[in-house]
Amino acid sequence: MLSFPNCKINLGLNITEKRTDGFHNIETVLIPVEWQDILEIVPDDKTTDDIDFKCTGIRLFGAKEKNLCIRAYTLLKKNYQLPSLKMHLHKIVPVGAGLGGGSADAVHTLMLLNKYFKLNIPEKDQENLANQLGSDCAFFIRNKPVFATGKGEIFEPVKLKLKNIYCVIVKPRIHINTSEAYSQIKPRKRNNSLRELIDLPISDWKNSIENDFEKIIFERNPTIKNIKNRLYKLGAIYAAMSGTGSAVYGLFSEEKHLNTYFRSSTLWMGVLKY
Repeated sequence: MLSFPNCKINLGLNITEKRTDGFHNIETVLIPVEWQDILEIVPDDKTTDDIDFKCTGIRLFGAKEKNLCIRAYTLLKKNYQLPSLKMHLHKIVPVGAGLGGGSADAVHTLMLLNKYFKLNIPEKDQENLANQLGSDCAFFIRNKPVFATGKGEIFEPVKLKLKNIYCVIVKPRIHINTSEAYSQIKPRKRNNSLRELIDLPISDWKNSIENDFEKIIFERNPTIKNIKNRLYKLGAIYAAMSGTGSAVYGLFSEEKHLNTYFRSSTLWMGVLKY
């Protein structure tokens, strides 16, 4: 059985305070984007391990047992009887980009196992399981635009006016470590909540909606800052870094083909649906 884990972009990202548990409280709007990986599971009675995992496409580093797909399978197997299986992830969404690709892979593993083996896990319980894998994982269960608070796991539905807006995502050859980026951040509360600011016209977002990580990341990686500036020069209505980066997106009122402007980067271009 196949699944196609998509990624997300952040519309604004405000770090409001440091929590006593070491995490941070945030405000952000999460938007699904159809830049997708490919995930397949097949039952396999012959394998000697619980899961025979293979990854192609973009190379993933780190210990196998820390892979989020394997962690999702292991988490689900604690409470449900699952057979041994083969899992193949073809990685297309860039890593270290602030696009939540790994989180999406983990959640699609949960949903695919739930569907394939008819576990009938309610949606809310799937979200609880996803929260055990990562702060932004639960977003991909419902996969619709939300205003996210807390650690990024408390959701409020939002209505956006981005349908048919053309989006270009540019991922340079720079990997950003999320934990390191958070260690450098200084939380601050705003007079106006992002929940209110997203109701402004898109043309006003440039001067009102911010990603708190941009200042830190741009100082250390001017290339990322230059990408944002170039997107504006090419006609973007709004441009920003997604999450902790390094991907930067631009929103345009019409279709744009910008490959020639970002030859050394990986690009996704498509229309938003919300």
